[in-house]
Amino acid sequence: MGNIAIRQATLSDLPGIIALLADDELGRQREDASVPLNAAYLNAFQTIAADPNQLLMVAAEDGELVGTLQLTFLPGLSRRGAWRGQIEAVRIAEKRRGAGLGRQMFAWAIAACRQRGCNLVQLTTDKRRTDAHRFYEQLGFTASHEGYKMALEE
Repeated sequence: MGNIAIRQATLSDLPGIIALLADDELGRQREDASVPLNAAYLNAFQTIAADPNQLLMVAAEDGELVGTLQLTFLPGLSRRGAWRGQIEAVRIAEKRRGAGLGRQMFAWAIAACRQRGCNLVQLTTDKRRTDAHRFYEQLGFTASHEGYKMALEE
């Protein structure tokens, strides 16, 4: 690996982030990486950037985006008022998968959760992402809950 920097995303990173999100079988079905980007992506980016409980992060290798994740800090009453860290939208560039970058990004995210006083780190993952499931289990995550979603799209 070259020189990897994990940093907060900037607006200029947005096209690269969307390209990473679209760079697999499931992402191609959900995302639109065409330029100019759909305005909904810009609106979402601005909302995330304005929220102190949201971090949109990128991993850059010698200036090139090679990974991304979103980290959300969630306050709650359960578990005696515990904060949770929610890791979502994790993507590693295809050419960098298997080289330890995902592990490095998760180490950063878990450390950020500890720094913010979170008692729990959680994530969701599509049931079809079996390679990701193995990776998360290697990191120490357990499949302790069953998740449900309801699409509200038109």
